[in-house]
Amino acid sequence: MGMKIVLERRYRFSASHLYRRPEWSEEENRARFGKCANLPGHGHNYRLWVGVQGEVDPVTGFVVDLGRLDALIQERVIERLDHQHLNAALPEFAAGGAIPSSENLVRWIHEQLGHLPEGAEGARLVRLRLAEDEDLAAEWTAE
Repeated sequence: MGMKIVLERRYRFSASHLYRRPEWSEEENRARFGKCANLPGHGHNYRLWVGVQGEVDPVTGFVVDLGRLDALIQERVIERLDHQHLNAALPEFAAGGAIPSSENLVRWIHEQLGHLPEGAEGARLVRLRLAEDEDLAAEWTAE
């Protein structure tokens, strides 16, 4: 078995969201979520890092075909999130659903990427890191 390499690719998108529980009072929402509960919401310029691990193909020199990886991320993640209000764009984050926190967004992104594109034989998704600003990010890593 050869050496495993992790390829990391960064993507960007902009989106807005709101932290609010409809069953809670205004006071409870503000106590739990602070300014993030202010209507109609607020936005971020997100940065998403995707880590794919595998052996380097001796013919191409790649762990995964970047064109295919980019197309997969674009279709399943970026097109669905970019310039959207996440609470309205995704049923999972609608009123009464999950709060569109960085942590929950990483979970959602992981679900969307269930498998890597064709041509990624032996490669696997091992890391997702989503930063909503310079001071806050959430990360998933394979165990």
